[in-house]
Amino acid sequence: MMGYYSCNAVLNSSAFPFVASSGRRRSPFLESRPPRFCCKCCTTTVVVDKEEKKGPSPRIFNHITEEQEEAISRIPVKMSKRCQAVMKQIICSSEKDSSGCFDDMLGAWVRRMKPIRADWLSLLKELNTLHSPFYIKVAEFALLEDSFEANPRDYTKIIHYYGKLNQIQDAENTLVAMKNRGFLIDQVTLTAMVQSYSKAGYHRLAEDTFNDIKLLGEPLDYRSYGSMVMAYIRAGTPEKGEALLREMDSLDICAGREVYKALLRSYSMSGDSLGSKRVFDALQIAGITPDAKLCGLLINAYSVSGQSQNARLAFENMRKAGIKATDKCVALVLSAYEMEEKLNEALGFLVELEKDSIMVGKEASAVLARWFKKLGVVEEVELLLREFSSNQNEIMQSDVSIYNT
Repeated sequence: MMGYYSCNAVLNSSAFPFVASSGRRRSPFLESRPPRFCCKCCTTTVVVDKEEKKGPSPRIFNHITEEQEEAISRIPVKMSKRCQAVMKQIICSSEKDSSGCFDDMLGAWVRRMKPIRADWLSLLKELNTLHSPFYIKVAEFALLEDSFEANPRDYTKIIHYYGKLNQIQDAENTLVAMKNRGFLIDQVTLTAMVQSYSKAGYHRLAEDTFNDIKLLGEPLDYRSYGSMVMAYIRAGTPEKGEALLREMDSLDICAGREVYKALLRSYSMSGDSLGSKRVFDALQIAGITPDAKLCGLLINAYSVSGQSQNARLAFENMRKAGIKATDKCVALVLSAYEMEEKLNEALGFLVELEKDSIMVGKEASAVLARWFKKLGVVEEVELLLREFSSNQNEIMQSDVSIYNT
């Protein structure tokens, strides 16, 4: 069972520097909801269908754009009538409307329609699908409604939402509100905070929160480990991430493919061929089958570090494994030869590709054009390629004749 964390240290203001303090905006979760009054923004579509006549007469909205009409026509037929009614009004709302006006509209809907949790979830799912800017407003409003029956995962989803937008203060406000409403903070919620801090560049806070997860006393899952590995990668310390992967391996916890790929990319882009090779070997031991992109990252590590022979070897091993060579991989091998100024080896490589019916694409051609232009030997190289190819064919024919004899 997932552990819960109720230590006050997690919600200490010093640990969350972004939580609103004096002079800053307070979280909407920490304020009592103001009285609901009608306002002038409520003037765009029908709130209630005729089949559900409850409370005051429905408000009619006069100015509906073609885009809004199209959005209304796409409201799922299977959605309940009460949800369809409020969806129409949300679609016709404007982001310029004040928060109070929007809350008034939702409040009137709640009083009139008496929604249950399933209605709220249906509404949120559709708003999320539409990437509506009102998704978060409805989600925050729902948390304070008894009919929504909020649970810890609802708060975690909002933390994820703010984390993706790098709105750390709002994410922390949500965590504080969660605690204030009596919910215990568990591993899933803290993992969401690790991801949020990491993505926003607050690597020390991510590490501190990860240590808080360990204090729960429960085994960490692959998501918690993976989020911290990604945090180390973003912080430019892939070696710490690799150490966590080894810790996971000792506990028989397998990291996801994307975690290995991100770590491999980090080593590759910095030209750390040894680190890249370790991760490449580790992901295969973990049961992950390499593809052209993963192989390309290993080749790139050799290319950046000026190891053309190893780059060529990695390319050949990829092909022996049955992985189709991409133009990107070809370009990386050529770049490695260019870095070491090994023109003859590069020409031999091209001839071998031609024999195997592998065409040089746009990216590899760009590498050759740059290199040959730098050398000032475009025409000479073209002639040399023809001669080289002809000589190779003669050698092959000679070998065949000897064999037949």
